[in-house]
Amino acid sequence: MAAVPRGLISRINQFLSIRSITPSSSESLPHCSFFLLRRFSSDTGSVDGGGSDIIGAPTRIIEAKQGEMSQSSRRTGIIAVKCGMTALWDKWGARVPISILWVDDNIVSQVKTVEKEGIFALQIGCGQKKPKHLSKAVVGHFRAQGVPLKRKLREFPVTEDALLPVGTSLGVRHFVPGQYVDVTGITRGKGFQGCMKRHGFSGMPGSHGASLSHRSGGSTGQRDAPGKVFKGKKMAGRMGADQRTVKNVWVYKIDPARNLMWVRGQVPGAEGNFVFIKDAWCKKPDISKLPFPTYLAPEDEDPSELEPLVADLGEVDPFMLAE
Repeated sequence: MAAVPRGLISRINQFLSIRSITPSSSESLPHCSFFLLRRFSSDTGSVDGGGSDIIGAPTRIIEAKQGEMSQSSRRTGIIAVKCGMTALWDKWGARVPISILWVDDNIVSQVKTVEKEGIFALQIGCGQKKPKHLSKAVVGHFRAQGVPLKRKLREFPVTEDALLPVGTSLGVRHFVPGQYVDVTGITRGKGFQGCMKRHGFSGMPGSHGASLSHRSGGSTGQRDAPGKVFKGKKMAGRMGADQRTVKNVWVYKIDPARNLMWVRGQVPGAEGNFVFIKDAWCKKPDISKLPFPTYLAPEDEDPSELEPLVADLGEVDPFMLAE
């Protein structure tokens, strides 16, 4: 007998508990029970005793306006393209290894709410793509939302106060120089590699009896008992092409005119790969400096005339000896 998911059991229990307290047919159903009842019914609404009024879930109005961020607020992330690495020298002469990320035309392509999907989240689209390169289902999704076709989609969970309407543009000014971010991406694929490169084994001796086994992994099991190789044994195999997150990446500079972001250090992936950037979880940024829920540009602002913004490095030279 197949196991039943616990989530399904909990929803059935909620459904049965609401059925027990549901009023008679002559009374209208409350709005709060509509969502749970709708999950187990093919009807889109509930008909009251008169048979004329349809009671649906209350509509939520989402507006793009600046708000005040709290400690529990969670902003959306953005999608960027890794352009490569370089090095810069700051005003004190220190060399800073830099990864360059390009935020390519990010917009909100879908809004998910508790009333409909059971979660507060924003689906972000990045780049452009032709209809012939997408399936009919994906094209229909974009047309239903009324947004242009996008090359990459990613869902970011947010809090209720950080929701944005569909079609809102997200740029590099969503982040501020000096804050820390978490960058997620797919690492470079290395193919089939040995245990020395894949797991850091030291290898076998270089001489004295090691015949053609200098880079082998050695023994992988025991004798007749247990007579097998345990699962999870570190052996040669496919390496790379895994999703990894680099935490606490420092934002050195942003260029709003070109939608470029300079971050310190390395980020996962090869040149041209997509990476997903969001506010750091460990080194949380100062909420008073972050645009919330995102940066909304004024109507008279010309992005091509904006100057790059560099993080504040302080007024103390780190190379000067302390007195």
